[in-house]
Order: sequence, then C-alpha cells, then structure tokens
Amino acid sequence: MIPILDSKRQYATIGSEVEKAVCEVLRSGSYILGANCKALEQELADFIGCKYTVGLNSGTDALHLALRALNIGAGDEVITVAFTFVATTEAIGIVGAKPVFVDIDEDTFNLDASKLEAAITPRTKAIIPVHLYGQPCDMDVIMDVAKRHNLHVIEDCCQAIGALYKGKMVGTFGDFGCLSFYPTKNLGGMGDGGLIMTNDEKLRDRVIALRNHGGAIRYHHDEIGVNSRLDEIQAAILRVKLPHIKDWNEARRKHAYYYNELFADCKDVQTPKELDDTYCVYHQYTIKIPNRDAVHKMLQERGIGAMLYYPIPLHLQKVHEYLGVGRGSLPVSEKNTDMVISLPMFPELTEEEQRTVAKTVKECIELSKSAAAV
Repeated sequence: MIPILDSKRQYATIGSEVEKAVCEVLRSGSYILGANCKALEQELADFIGCKYTVGLNSGTDALHLALRALNIGAGDEVITVAFTFVATTEAIGIVGAKPVFVDIDEDTFNLDASKLEAAITPRTKAIIPVHLYGQPCDMDVIMDVAKRHNLHVIEDCCQAIGALYKGKMVGTFGDFGCLSFYPTKNLGGMGDGGLIMTNDEKLRDRVIALRNHGGAIRYHHDEIGVNSRLDEIQAAILRVKLPHIKDWNEARRKHAYYYNELFADCKDVQTPKELDDTYCVYHQYTIKIPNRDAVHKMLQERGIGAMLYYPIPLHLQKVHEYLGVGRGSLPVSEKNTDMVISLPMFPELTEEEQRTVAKTVKECIELSKSAAAV
C-alpha cells in the first residue's frame, strides 16, 4: 500500500514534541482561547506576513466569518469556481448570498481570471479565488478587476499555506485569507481547525466578536455570532508543526518535480503546471489522464492510494440545482472533473514509492486503453 497521505510517518518524527505540548495543555486547565491560541495567531501572522490572524474551528468557518465580517448576505453575489471543495460555496450559502461560477484555467485548475469581469453584475460584492492544490491564482489580474469594480476579495488558501505569488504569501492580497487545519492539509492539526488572516484591524476585531457569540466583551453580545474557537490542544499541536512547514513544503515540491521526470516519457499524462513567479506547495499532485475512472479503480486494486479531487463540479451538485447552471456552462471544469486524479503526496514519500506509483499509473493507462478498444 502506498497511501495518498501517511500521517503516521509525520507523527513518528514529531510525536514526542506533540505529546509533550498536549500534556502541558491538559495540565494547564486552560482549553479555549488560551496562551497557545494567542501565540499561534502571532506566529502565523509572522510566517504569513500579515498584521493579524484569528484562530477558528474550521476552514469553512474562516470563509463564513470572512463573508459575515464584510456584511455580505441575502441578495448579494459572490464570484468563485465550481472546481473546488463544497466548503467554498457552502460559506456563501450560509450567509444567504448566491455563488456565481467562473470557469477555470485549463492548466492550473484555478479561476480563469480572463473570464472574471464578464461575471460581474450590480449584485456582485466579492470574489473568492481558490488556490487549489496549493497552486496560487493569478492575483494581479484578480486584484485589478476587484479594485476597478470595488469588490472584496476573500482568498481560499485552505490548501495553500506557504504558497507564494511573486514573492508574496497567498492570503495577503485580499481583504481576508482563509486557512484550514484539517489533518490532511500541509499544516494539519489532529482535529478540525481554521484561521483567517487580514491586514485590517477593524475586520480582525469583527471576526473576533463573531467567533465568540457576537461579542467582543464577555456577556455583551452585539449581533448574532457563532461558536468558532480554535481550541488549545489543536493550537499547541500546530505550534509544534509550524516550524517544519517550510521543509515539508520543499519536500512536496521535490516530490512533484520527480513525478514530473517520471512521467516525462508518457504522452497520456498531463502533469501540473505552475504559473511564472509562483511557488506551489503541492497539497495535491494532480495529473490529467484518459480513462480516468477505469485507471482509478485499477490503482486502488493495486494498493495505490490515488484520489479524485473533485469528481463532480459544484454547479452540477444537487445543493446548487436552484442556480439553474446546467451541464455545458463550465466546459473546462467539467472536462477536468472527468480527467483529474491525485497521486500519493506527502513529505515523507520515498523516491522508490514514487517510482512504483508512476510505473503502476502507466501500466493501468495502457490496460485501460486496451479494455476500451475491445
């Protein structure tokens, strides 16, 4: 078995530190919004290069509360992509706004910025670009369009901590950047967690109030908020992991380049492409192949933990039927959902395992072609 992710290997290298940090929290008697959460918020602000961060209980809530803090709600439209995890549009729906989909770029899987302006209407209030698989979006164009149309920008960085666009961390271009600490992420906790980043003090303060039942002062509630607080145990674990994130991201990039070499002789495999002047952190290493579903099944049977992120674009999901956006409206997104497959990718992956993965993928593609020809 070669899994898509092996968190046990990571734990083997930092487990003693994690256990020590967790036990210290347990002994402290302080479990919510304590010293570790405050320290993590500052350490992440320093790492990311923003003024403020606020720890939350999930990446979904980071998106949700960013929208709330910008007063986006019923009757408003938010432009984003259909080729992403549902949390992106779920947050839009939670505040009562309407997602408006723009198709993606053929090579990067991210929002096609050249199609952005055509989607703007008088109801448009914000853009949520998703830095999918750890690949930065074309933020120069996105920010230019947003500025000219007076739109907010909320960056979905849930898969992209540490990714750079022209030397600047993603999440620091718009009004907000949003992170997830779900265990599979490049910087993952051992449970749920999330965080917003911003350079605007007033927006920071609004999120702080919203995460704690709508009040900045205890037992004083100014609006309807939520309970969305990053707990001390997760914060302590993330503080142990944060000093390693640069090395882990570098390891992922090294693995991506080796995969690229291994597939260089296979015309049936389209490997990921990076935009110029970007630093992709390869949360996933995602290729495009023919006969994807058949190949996926064969890989699973052979113990290769390949995954499909994502098999159905959001505009064709039942949750968004009400939008009336039918098949054919986002041709690039629809084409990619039929072709993409993500291969094992984590810092501790070995070159021998990568060779096995690549060899097996090539064999399965040939077998699928033979089966299709019968």
